[in-house]
Amino acid sequence: MPVITFASSKGGAGKTTSAIILATTLAQTQRVCLIDADPAQRLMSWANKGQLPDNLKVFSSEGERHIHDEIDRGKAEYAYTIVDLEGAATRLNAFAMGESDLVIIPMSDEQPDAEGAIETLSQLLLEAKAMRREIPVRILFARTQAAVKSRLERSLNDQVRQKIGSFTTELHRRTAYSSLHSIGGTLYDMEQSEVTGVAKAILNAELFVEELHRAMEWIQEITKRETNNVA
Repeated sequence: MPVITFASSKGGAGKTTSAIILATTLAQTQRVCLIDADPAQRLMSWANKGQLPDNLKVFSSEGERHIHDEIDRGKAEYAYTIVDLEGAATRLNAFAMGESDLVIIPMSDEQPDAEGAIETLSQLLLEAKAMRREIPVRILFARTQAAVKSRLERSLNDQVRQKIGSFTTELHRRTAYSSLHSIGGTLYDMEQSEVTGVAKAILNAELFVEELHRAMEWIQEITKRETNNVA
């Protein structure tokens, strides 16, 4: 079953929020395992605040000596295993990325995020070389403006899309997304009378999941090609 890792060398890129959005949206129809491998434990903080879907299991990694086994358990028992990594270049991060079917690097339309994405991509390429396998990667634009972008934002966005593969769908900066950290639970549990833009946030998240499903077909082709080359 697919292992999807969220990685970024820069804090505040939207990594944990994006992991929560993906996991809780997938969990509406699939069994999902969400591993918090960041010492900051923001996933666990969110998970302890509200009711989670029955299909979703969230737990904290016990560290680099255990991450392989933790991922293996997730793959054996769940349709998707999603890992949220620390914003640093660590051995645990390298191990998790090496186990991944897809690495997602979130970034906004800001230059520091682009530099962080490039740094994370460089780490990923080194790990792929060490593993002697291709590790699929996609940029996810997160915390972006839903309205018209500035000229600089458009330019940076376009440059990244041209040089690195990215999701077409962006997870825009929304009150509903930031509210997940304060009230816990999922977008589907939010009271629309208390949190603005819930319906649009859900639609945005579901479009992201639909695109992810299409990306998994591309990943399966890569896996099949590598298997044939080994044979």
